[in-house]
This record gives sequence, C-alpha cells and structure tokens, in this order.
Amino acid sequence: MDMTSSDEQLLKNARIGDKAALGELLLRHGPEVRARLQINSRWRSVLEPNDVMQVTYFEAFEQINRFTGTATSFPRWLKRIADNNLRDAIQYLDRAKRPPPERRVVSSETGDGVAMLYELIEEGGVSPSKQAGRREIRKVLDAEIDRLPDDYQRVIRRLFLEGKSAVDVAQEMGRTSGAIHLLRIRAVKRLGEMLGSGSRFFSHH
Repeated sequence: MDMTSSDEQLLKNARIGDKAALGELLLRHGPEVRARLQINSRWRSVLEPNDVMQVTYFEAFEQINRFTGTATSFPRWLKRIADNNLRDAIQYLDRAKRPPPERRVVSSETGDGVAMLYELIEEGGVSPSKQAGRREIRKVLDAEIDRLPDDYQRVIRRLFLEGKSAVDVAQEMGRTSGAIHLLRIRAVKRLGEMLGSGSRFFSHH
C-alpha cells in the first residue's frame, strides 16, 4: 500500500474489499478517535480505550461495505462506532447486580452458560414465545449464532456454550480480556436484534 495514497483512494479500495487500505485508514484516524474516548474513572480498572478500539476496528472491517459517506466523514463514522461500543459497555457495567466480567465464568457442563445467554438476551428486550419448546428455541438460537460475524460467533460459543473464561478466549483470539468482554456485549445485543426481528419463536416486548 502506497503510504502517500489519499484517504479518498484508500476508502474506494476499502469498499471493494482491500483490507490493507482499510487498515491504513484506521491507522490514520484511529488514534484520534481513541484519544477522544471518555471513560469514567469508576470503569477504568475494567475497561480501557484499547479494548474499545479493538472492537471498533473489528466492526469497521465488518461494516465498511455499508458505509456510504465520504473520506471526510470516515473519522466521524469511526468515532460513532467507538462511542456506541463504549456506551453499550458502560450500560452493561452500570447495572449494579452485575459481578465484574472476570467473575462471570460459566460451565458448559451444567448448562449455566445457555441460561445466562437467554437471560442477557431477555434483558435486551427480546423474549421467547411461550408456545415454543426449549428444543425449538435452542435450535433457532444455534442457527442465529451461525449468522453472526466470525468473532461474535467465537466469543458467544466459547463463553456461553463451551464455558471458557474470558482470559482463555482472549489468549486464543489474540485480544485483551476487556475486548472479549466488549465483544460479548455487542454479540449478545446483535443476537437479540436478530432474534427479535427474524424469528417466530422470539419477539420484542
């Protein structure tokens, strides 16, 4: 990649699948977005700017083909993704009954992970139909997980279905534990949106 390429050319190439071009755009504009993140001091021990940016970069790669703005508006688009990630993380952490992320370890042997996933989806405003059987709901859930972006799938399956810890998943995926926590939040939210809009067994309440 020519380091002198304009943002316009990089964006044009990124839209047609040039990952190196998008990577260069993120290198140019990501640090400013990171510097503008405002994390309340009460959450800095469990949530760092780098955690937010890891997930933001992942989502930028996932969403770039749907970005309709210009090179000038690209930094604002990137900041909006980062702000959404930070907002979701803080809303989750701000629920007083939640234990710290590192303590939310589930066991695939007892099925607690699946129960916790259902609970989190319901907290997002989506509930399974009373007429649907547990086996039917699990089948739909598995199918919807398969439709998630790869990193979302891996996090959901490792944490909730396989009972692995965030530390283990972070090591496997080459990310920070905080980023895994944030990916989980975003993945559960996306899964809830998909279930609420596309399944006869789930609906918004």
